[in-house]
Amino acid sequence: MMEKANALILQMEKCIANENPIKVEGKLKVGVDLGTANIVITVLDSNDIPVAGAIYPADVVRDGIVVNFVEAVQIIRKLKAQLEKQLGRELIYAATAIPPGIMEGNVRVIKNVVEGGGFIVTNVLDEPTAAANILNINSGAVVDIGGGTTGISILKDGKVIYSADEPTGGRHLTLVTAGALNMEYEDAEEYKKDINNYNMVFTMVRPVIEKMSSIIQKHIKGYNIDTIYLVGGTCCLRNIENVVEEYTGVKTVKTYNPLLATPLGIAISVK
Repeated sequence: MMEKANALILQMEKCIANENPIKVEGKLKVGVDLGTANIVITVLDSNDIPVAGAIYPADVVRDGIVVNFVEAVQIIRKLKAQLEKQLGRELIYAATAIPPGIMEGNVRVIKNVVEGGGFIVTNVLDEPTAAANILNINSGAVVDIGGGTTGISILKDGKVIYSADEPTGGRHLTLVTAGALNMEYEDAEEYKKDINNYNMVFTMVRPVIEKMSSIIQKHIKGYNIDTIYLVGGTCCLRNIENVVEEYTGVKTVKTYNPLLATPLGIAISVK
């Protein structure tokens, strides 16, 4: 199960790194992920195989809410044009995703951003459900820890039976790092990502990870969950899955490069 997901994510990584022209016949499926730290566009062929992708660091979404509509639209237009040039064809339809449990008005705004970027939106789903598409699971808890929020979806027999979202994510890890080291936020973000600083950073941010774990534990209580699946950019932090498993007592696994799991799952949802 995870092997197939990891292989697709690895292929998407290669696609994002490749800037050479690509010729693909047939239907293309596009996913647009408006994240707190990055905007990601993934393109799959009709068999759900990655063919192209693009990622752009952006600070246009906070806690699931678009805070800079114009910049978000401009970034999507730029990435769309870049991918269309690479593929030699127009990208028309796309799916996008939202954190679970956000207000209907915010859902409309996210859809409007993607449409403002030049796509016709054919599907809007919540982020953990999108990730479940790439994981190809029928039961368990999918937890998407992004830059601003921790989203939880509980699946049973292939259907989402419960979802929730709370405002704790990667930004909070950066804020703790910045406070502890007396750094500006941007400097702390880069410091946090540097693998050479891992031991110090992990020690500082572990209490925040434990808070995320308590959020997960609260929302899965009573659902008889046997596995927690972690996705989202914040889960790229090494050993985060071990803290969640230790705290919740539930087997916890994560994909290779969890940042790309949800964007891939979004594209898979395109009909």
